[in-house]
Amino acid sequence: QVQLVESGGGLVQAGGSLRLSCAASGRTFSSYAMGWFRQAPGKEREFVAAINWTGDNTYYADSVKGRFTISRDIPKNTVYLQMNSLKPEDTAVYYCAARRGVPRATMEYDYWGQGTQVTVSS
Repeated sequence: QVQLVESGGGLVQAGGSLRLSCAASGRTFSSYAMGWFRQAPGKEREFVAAINWTGDNTYYADSVKGRFTISRDIPKNTVYLQMNSLKPEDTAVYYCAARRGVPRATMEYDYWGQGTQVTVSS
């Protein structure tokens, strides 16, 4: 069993930065691929970024490539999403997710956090 708790969301002006954190509990966190997803009001949840269990391979949605960086600190059981050059269209609830095996850009994750709100003002 893995439990995920996101933090770091908030209100920021366009062009600003935020760093989201996802703290995981569970003895086998290091063997899970991790992903970040987001859901804007009235829209479906969408893939943002993912990282494999070693942290060597990362994947990004085209909409955030070059602006967002996913990373993980295995000893701290934490995954991060550094978000730079934020835009109003990045406004959404951001969710952390974990899955056994390789990272995926689909919703096929085993565990999900409760989400953290990110609001980008213009």
